[in-house]
Amino acid sequence: MLYNHPMKHRLTYRCAACGYETPRWLGKCPGCGEWNSLEEFAPEPIPLKSAKRAAGSSASVPLSAITTDTPDREAIGIAELDRVLGGGIVPGSLLLLGGDPGVGKSTLLLQASHRLACAGKRVLYVSGEESARQIKLRARRLGVDSDNLFLLTETNTEAIAAQFDIVKPDAMIVDSIQTTVSPDTPSMPGSVPQVRACASAMSALAKSSGCAVFLVGHVTKDGAIAGPRVLEHMVDAVLYFEGERRHAYRMLRAVKNRFGSVQELGLFEMTERGMAEVENPEAMLLSPRAHGVSGSVVTCAIEGTRPLLVDVQALVTRSALASPRRTVDGVDAGRVALLLAVLEKRAGLRLYDQDVFVNIAGGMTLSEPAADLALTVAVASSLRNVVVPDQWVVFGEVGLAGEARGVPLTERRLAECARLGFTRAIAPKTSTRGVKVPDAMRLVGVESVAEALAAIG
Repeated sequence: MLYNHPMKHRLTYRCAACGYETPRWLGKCPGCGEWNSLEEFAPEPIPLKSAKRAAGSSASVPLSAITTDTPDREAIGIAELDRVLGGGIVPGSLLLLGGDPGVGKSTLLLQASHRLACAGKRVLYVSGEESARQIKLRARRLGVDSDNLFLLTETNTEAIAAQFDIVKPDAMIVDSIQTTVSPDTPSMPGSVPQVRACASAMSALAKSSGCAVFLVGHVTKDGAIAGPRVLEHMVDAVLYFEGERRHAYRMLRAVKNRFGSVQELGLFEMTERGMAEVENPEAMLLSPRAHGVSGSVVTCAIEGTRPLLVDVQALVTRSALASPRRTVDGVDAGRVALLLAVLEKRAGLRLYDQDVFVNIAGGMTLSEPAADLALTVAVASSLRNVVVPDQWVVFGEVGLAGEARGVPLTERRLAECARLGFTRAIAPKTSTRGVKVPDAMRLVGVESVAEALAAIG
C-alpha cells in the first residue's frame, strides 16, 4: 500500500488547547498563546486513495430529486429554548451547549428531555460525569419521569453507538463531550484528538439517523468552550448558557445557528424545581431600579425579535488619581471611551478629571449601538446631578460628530415602552419619520447629543 509521506514516524507537536500543529516544540503556542501546551505525538501515515472509486459508492443526485420525509422543526416545549433555536430542533442536527460549571446546563437539558419524552419522543440521556443514582435524584427533584426517557452512564463512543442502535432515539443528550472517549484514538479524554473523534462519531449518528444530538461542552476560564476550535465548526448550533451562580437569572444565547438567527435571547430563572422561563423580562431588569437618582436611564434594546427595557447606570465622581478610572460592566469599554470623548468634544462636558463607572443592571450585556444615547445621557445626568424622570426612555446611536443616528424597529420599541407605562421617548429624529406613536406616549426627536441633553434639562 502506498502512503502519502515516506517518513512514517516523524514526530509532530500539537497544542492541547487549540489543536495547532508544529514540527518542533515551542514554549508558547502561536495559535492561542498558551504556554507549555504543546504535546508530542506521532501522526499515522495516511494511505493514498485510489483514483477509481468502487461501484456503488456515493454519487451526485439532482437537488430536485431529494425528498424530505421529516418535519422541518420539532418544538421542545420550552418556549425560551425554542426561541433561541429558531422555533425548535431540526431532525439530524448536532447542537453544542456550553456554560460555566453549575450554571444549569444539565438541568435545562434534563427538563428538555422530559418535555420531548412526554410528547411521545424517545430520548437517550448519556452521562459521563454522574452516576445513574445522581441523575435520578435530580430528576425526582425536577419532577422528571417518563418511560420514553432512557438513561445511559457511559463514556465509550462504541458502547454509546451500540445502545443508540437498540433504543433508536429521536433525540440524544451527551453530557459531556469532554468525558467521552474513542477507543481508536490513543490519547487522554478531553484532549484535542479525542474531542474531535468523539464529536465526529456523534455527528455521524445524528446525520445517518435523523436524531437530534445535544452535546454539553465545558467552558474554559476565558469563557470559550474547551477543546479545539474545530468542535464549534463541526456542530450545527452553538449555544451559551450565561449567568452568575450568585444570581437566579440565566441567559441563553446562540453564537452559531445554521437553521435560525443568532440574535435571539432566552431568559430563565433557577428555582428549586429547575429552570423556569421568564415571561416578563422587564420585571427582572427594572423592578429593583432606584427612583429619583441621577445617572439612571432606561433604554430599549432589541435582542433578536424581542425588545428589552434595560436600566443603564453611570456614576461620575471627581478623581483623586492622575489617570481617572474607567470601569465598565455589560457594554464594550472601547465604546464607552468613544462616547466619553464625544461628550467632552461635542457637548462641552468636563470628564478628563472624573472617575466614570458604567453598569448595565441585571447582568445584561449590550452590544447594540442603540444604547449609545442612553449611555451619554446617564453619564451627563450623574455629572450634573440631574435626575432623568422615571417614565422616560432614551435610545439611539451616537456618531463621532455627536450626531444622533437612527436605529431600526423604532415602532416595536415604542410599543413595548408604552405597554410598560413609559410616557416619553427621546430618539434620533431620523427614526421618528413616519413612525406610529402610541397614544399615551410623546416622542421627542433629536439630532445630536447636545439636543438630547437639552431635552432632559
